[in-house]
Amino acid sequence: MTNTFSPAQDYYPIEEHARAAAPRVRYPSPPAGLRLLRWQLKVLSAVAPGLGFKLAWKVFCSPRRLPVKDWEASAMQDARRRTLAYHTGPVAVYEWGPVAAPAVVLVHGWEHRASFWRAWVQPLLAAGYRVVALDGPGHGASGGKQVTLTDFGGAVQAVVDTVGEVRAIVAHSFGAASVAGMPVRLPGGAALPRLVLLSAPVGPREVAGRFADFLYLSTDFVARFVQHVEQVTGRAVNSFAAAAAGPTGGAEKVLVMHDEEDEIIPFAEGRQIAAAWPGAVLHATRGLGHNRIMRDAEVVWAAVDFIA
Repeated sequence: MTNTFSPAQDYYPIEEHARAAAPRVRYPSPPAGLRLLRWQLKVLSAVAPGLGFKLAWKVFCSPRRLPVKDWEASAMQDARRRTLAYHTGPVAVYEWGPVAAPAVVLVHGWEHRASFWRAWVQPLLAAGYRVVALDGPGHGASGGKQVTLTDFGGAVQAVVDTVGEVRAIVAHSFGAASVAGMPVRLPGGAALPRLVLLSAPVGPREVAGRFADFLYLSTDFVARFVQHVEQVTGRAVNSFAAAAAGPTGGAEKVLVMHDEEDEIIPFAEGRQIAAAWPGAVLHATRGLGHNRIMRDAEVVWAAVDFIA
């Protein structure tokens, strides 16, 4: 078991009977496909380290498009839909509520999509807001096969630039890392009134370390990861960390929501982000884990009250 929002964390589903028997162990017995991937990476990294890193990076950046669940159609049936041109491919954008109302932009996490925010739409509409959500690059109905934090954050920025008045951004997991790490800003440099981060990782270096642990990668993977990110982006990898980049993003008020039993991103990282961000409020939950925090009614209404 490891903590990371990377695709390898949940790359292979666990049988339900095994999950019931050992709910806190994602892979009591690693499946054959996972063992094969670990072996391939181990061998390739030993004989051709550069190629080994290239394959590991591809896995790290490649989200699965998970099967659509039965409830998703009803969750999206009232949404106005449009697409936005972007370098990874068209980005699907969804809106609910009056066009003139201030917007709350919802940013999903790794291998999720806009429909996963279904619990948030009606409470936000009832509070008088317009709701805007997107399928990030490589996710849902949006184009692309591989996606990085900068690709994802750039797509969020492109959407924010088109929606007019923004009251708040609410972002989960990888989406939260992208929004805080870029950081995403309002047009013209205006301050974002409210920012809500759910289950956010503290930074890419920590995520890379957990990814390496999960796939039994060589000890130099994180160093190669850091070097690659810095070469491609021209920025220090630590500058993308939520605790470092986020406080420079200009949000007036920040709410960090994190479950103490989060099995993907440790609660300590949420606490670290809140401590580093001046004036941020930490809202701790217990028993919701990494994803159920998104659909818990008390969490939703606490966030709506904060946004008001």
